[in-house]
Amino acid sequence: MKICMIGTGYVGLVSGVCFSDLGNDVVCVDKDLNKIENLKKGISPIYEPGLSELIKKNYKIGRLKFSTNLKDSVIKSDIIFICVGTPTKKKTNAADLSQVFDVSKKISRFIKSKFKIIITKSTVPVTTGDIIEKIISKGKSKKLFSVVSNPEFLREGEAIRDFIYPDRIVIGTDSSRSNKILKNLYSPLISKGAKYINTTRRASELIKYASNSFLATKITFINEIANLCEKININVEDISIGMGLDKRIGSRFLRAGPAYGGSCFPKDTKAIVNTAEKFKINLSLVKSVIKSNEKRSLLLLNKLIEILKGKIKNKNICFLGVTFKANTDDMRDSSALAMIPSLAKKGAKINYYDPTGEKNVFKKIKNVTFINNIKSAIHNSDLVIIHTEWNDFKSINFKSLIKKKNFIVYDMRNIYSPLKMKKAKIKYFGIGR
Repeated sequence: MKICMIGTGYVGLVSGVCFSDLGNDVVCVDKDLNKIENLKKGISPIYEPGLSELIKKNYKIGRLKFSTNLKDSVIKSDIIFICVGTPTKKKTNAADLSQVFDVSKKISRFIKSKFKIIITKSTVPVTTGDIIEKIISKGKSKKLFSVVSNPEFLREGEAIRDFIYPDRIVIGTDSSRSNKILKNLYSPLISKGAKYINTTRRASELIKYASNSFLATKITFINEIANLCEKININVEDISIGMGLDKRIGSRFLRAGPAYGGSCFPKDTKAIVNTAEKFKINLSLVKSVIKSNEKRSLLLLNKLIEILKGKIKNKNICFLGVTFKANTDDMRDSSALAMIPSLAKKGAKINYYDPTGEKNVFKKIKNVTFINNIKSAIHNSDLVIIHTEWNDFKSINFKSLIKKKNFIVYDMRNIYSPLKMKKAKIKYFGIGR
């Protein structure tokens, strides 16, 4: 099939590359000329394991193309995916849909006589598809197009695997013609066991928001339980295991740690609250999740200050990992964004190492330095903070690498065994332990 992906951000690029790897002819469109030229050279704008290799492979074969020409790309394609950003509007909880609607207007101008399926892959609030349909139908007959919702469920760091082996494929449309075409498009994945679900467009839009809100709730719940565990000397991991073995609950997303962050949970929980309020529904649970998560970074910062007995000035603190999770370079809503500047302001000397490199956001902060290897980063540390669960951090011989005798390890991901750290005579703190 001939596919056009509009937007080469996380969703559009990963999905487009994977569709081409399944044998489709795909053109990824973006208005950023520099990004497009780099993609033609095999240079990915995002860090995602395995993505660069797939880009080079399918571009070389000719199944994958990159372009800034939206008109030509839309005209030549059968299926058009809208994959532009939907960030949170400033000073509100609402999703900013300006890019989605702008693209919709342009698509309308480029529809000629050939039937097109226009799909929202971007995460959009309920009724967005209705608005897109109205925008396009102003200049075109409804016989020439169909607007479909097909949300993505890609985890950063696991996106390629999630695309190839999805739990489910959700298609929101009442059009039997579009449903048949899209079921055929996804047939290679369905044959591997993916569940294919055809719903109404509005239901499909809500499935995405409801899913992310529920997962965010699980993370926030176990983080709050971890706070209680620390007060009554219980290991939160025992609680997570005991709960997770109940099939009604499940073990995933029950790992205590920093606040949730990234491209989805923060903005999607806010957007679903905003949508509910438009329909005069109070999502009190989701509101509580948002508030609890926003307080999480401050709570961990206060715990850190307590660990150092309030003596922050001139302390050498090392952050291992600063992204919101492992296997991604995404800094959005990472706890490090709040913690590092605050500690630096209090006079701490901070080194940080992250496998995805130096971060622009920290470059202008006094006493914050990027070190390009673990050994040098932790060498002179009073306190080592394991902020992100990269595999690189799971077997560090702290005693041989840190020159100071009385250093402390604050493991925000519970990677290490408290018992083994005690035997090694390392002062160690975890989350909910």
